[in-house]
Amino acid sequence: MKILIADDEPLARERLARMLTEIPYCTVLQPSAENGYDALQLVARLKPDILLLDIGMPGLDGLQVAAQLCEQSDAPAVIFCTAHDEHALQAFDVSAIGYLVKPVRTEQLLAALEKAQHLSPLQLATLSRAPRSLNVPRTHLSARTHKGIELIPLEQVIHCVADNKYVTLRHTDGETLLDESLKSLEEEFAERFVRIHRNALVSRNHIERLQRTPSGHYELHLRGVPEGLSVSRRHVAAVRKLMDQL
Repeated sequence: MKILIADDEPLARERLARMLTEIPYCTVLQPSAENGYDALQLVARLKPDILLLDIGMPGLDGLQVAAQLCEQSDAPAVIFCTAHDEHALQAFDVSAIGYLVKPVRTEQLLAALEKAQHLSPLQLATLSRAPRSLNVPRTHLSARTHKGIELIPLEQVIHCVADNKYVTLRHTDGETLLDESLKSLEEEFAERFVRIHRNALVSRNHIERLQRTPSGHYELHLRGVPEGLSVSRRHVAAVRKLMDQL
């Protein structure tokens, strides 16, 4: 896997290069890029598989570089390595496959590179040439985890459960804590999620069956979840109506 590093800080470039030399399947391309213009020129000349791209660079910033690469049919997959975490959703809008917050840790870098490795050449090519408007509805949720900024596709979300000020997101790859309110998720994704309890939203696409328990309560069973979720009495009618439409 050929990797090009683009960062305006020499120490950051050197640190990433040292980390990559410890990974057997990675080849660090030289020279590395010191700014956005260098990055575009070196991508065209060296044809990397992966571009490790800083966002805060002089001239063209990382997001602008990635947006231009989106228009190319043979662009590399992009993994952002940045000191700022507020650009995660914009990073996905320009087809990034990873978003790592500095100081980048080896396990985070490995996880992002392994994700790239598991994508087929066709998937990588599709990612690299799929420009998206920054104003379109979100297709992913972002959460800050031990892996860095994790982007979770909405189609993988099974349910969301509120617990104090956090929301636990259950998805096909596990569970993630999300720093968003249940109410805001319900309002933004009304066509995708349905409320079944004051503290729970479920994905319409994962609904399997509604079941009445011996005690007279209702449980909703979802694909991919072994246990049923409690449905409050005030939401039973809406859930039944929805299931009739599915």
